[in-house]
Amino acid sequence: MHSVSLAYDEDTFKILIATDIHLGYLEKDAIRGNDTYTTLDEILQCAKQNEVDFILLGGDLFHDNKPSRQCLHKCLTMLRKYCMGDSPVRFEILSDQKVNFNTTQFPWVNYQDENLNISIPVFSIHGNHDDPTGVSCLCALDLLSASGLVNHFGHSHSVEKIEISPILIQKGITKLALYGLGSIPDERLYRMFVNKQVSMLRPKEDQDGWFNLFTIHQNRSKHGPTNYIPEQFLDDFLDLVVWGHEHECLIKPTLNEQQLFYVSQPGSSVATSLSPGEATKKKIGLLRVKGRKMKLQEIPLKTVRQFFIEDVVLADHQDCFTPDTPHVTKKVEDYCFAKVTEMLDEAERERLGCRLTPEKPLIRLRVDYSGGFEAFNTSRFSQKFVDRVANPKDIIHFIRRREQKEIKDESSIDYGKLFKPTAVEGLRVEDLVKQYFEAAEQKVQLSLLTEQGMGKAIQEFVDKDEKEAIEELITYQLQKTQLHLQSRGVTTEQDIDAEVRLFKDSKKNTAEEEKDIQEAMNRAKAHRLERGDGDFADQDVSDVNMDSDEGSVPVAAPTRGRGCI
Repeated sequence: MHSVSLAYDEDTFKILIATDIHLGYLEKDAIRGNDTYTTLDEILQCAKQNEVDFILLGGDLFHDNKPSRQCLHKCLTMLRKYCMGDSPVRFEILSDQKVNFNTTQFPWVNYQDENLNISIPVFSIHGNHDDPTGVSCLCALDLLSASGLVNHFGHSHSVEKIEISPILIQKGITKLALYGLGSIPDERLYRMFVNKQVSMLRPKEDQDGWFNLFTIHQNRSKHGPTNYIPEQFLDDFLDLVVWGHEHECLIKPTLNEQQLFYVSQPGSSVATSLSPGEATKKKIGLLRVKGRKMKLQEIPLKTVRQFFIEDVVLADHQDCFTPDTPHVTKKVEDYCFAKVTEMLDEAERERLGCRLTPEKPLIRLRVDYSGGFEAFNTSRFSQKFVDRVANPKDIIHFIRRREQKEIKDESSIDYGKLFKPTAVEGLRVEDLVKQYFEAAEQKVQLSLLTEQGMGKAIQEFVDKDEKEAIEELITYQLQKTQLHLQSRGVTTEQDIDAEVRLFKDSKKNTAEEEKDIQEAMNRAKAHRLERGDGDFADQDVSDVNMDSDEGSVPVAAPTRGRGCI
């Protein structure tokens, strides 16, 4: 990786990079409720202290699709505090901004608005937690965009073809092409890449003179055959990919040997699950770009709550106890108590001299009690640490591994798969639905709906509280199936069953299936709005029709303002 001098000059971009801030996560928790807000404040303060040109966010700024009033208020307050001011913006936009910012009635970068004083522009794509939904296809980022505090880009409106048009930015002699793609269901995007339906546009002139930066919010790790996006799918003219969605901090740029671009995975700034990937130290990046060269400086976050995780396999400690040892459960509990105490002591040593780090750490001890051991009372155990840890209710996580039976050919044994954890951590609702129907008997298989459609409807119900999502999907699909049968002229019961199966199978993993699912979700949203429920939690909508385009007046583009081209 080519590096540039740390010294500031008029040709060097300074960009603060962060992803997966998850504002509002556990905001009602008495101990951890302010963690995400405190860390966002640190990130923005860091941007101001380093006098960056702009901030680039890689999705999931919000944890919930419908952030609370408190969450939105705190976010707006901090953005106004740190990103507005009289400091000049030292770069200019060369591309067609109506294409770059196509989700707003103000299709230009916020610092060019004559009514706003922006000193640090923020560019952000949406993630899977704060993705656009509903009839108007809006998300929380669109509220920040309308208020002039965030530039929301990378929103694709089509489910059939995606054209990613870059924001072309120039500072001195350095030209930067900023590409972005907000979160899209991985299986759909994977299929679109395979079918050559995703294209990245390039500048018409001097293509080799641009530094190409791409931010994406998708699965990077393989969670299934098509439930991720391989790096090889991305164009090889890119210089750096900022990868959001994955929470493990792997921010140091790594070279993709095949495509010859670098990938930086900043990870999340807050632990939203007690898994090993969240235990790595949280960091953000300060990217410097000059010409076609770059350097990424890692900046550890000081306000992030410490998280320690360890695994204990009880069967590996036969010198201390076995399943037949008298009072073995008490001995196991005492052993776990000692391990947790050691982790707390380590946390205390690390925290010395860092007054910004929260006092109570997160502790997770995963205990494998296979081989005849019994689990002890975790609630009683947790009471011993209630004043010392931030997560007293889930310190201990018991898992039991089962051995596969009937191994016939010893030479073909995959020993890595002999033991499988029974606990399920981090699986999405869609994955669980798919696994259920793959294992279910034929008589309980879906007749009208596809597994993807049912999974999406349940996900909407769980994550976004769309109570009518499942019912509306069934009703919509039933109507389409009835129309199909009428058009085919099918009359006998046997022929109807066969035709229904063929009709369902013909739509699996197609753009038509995606459209049907989206249409059903839009109908569910429309019904909710008719009842008077708002787009966001705790929001009053009695006087405002948020989803109506009727009577809207287009706003003229600005004619002046700092940084205008």
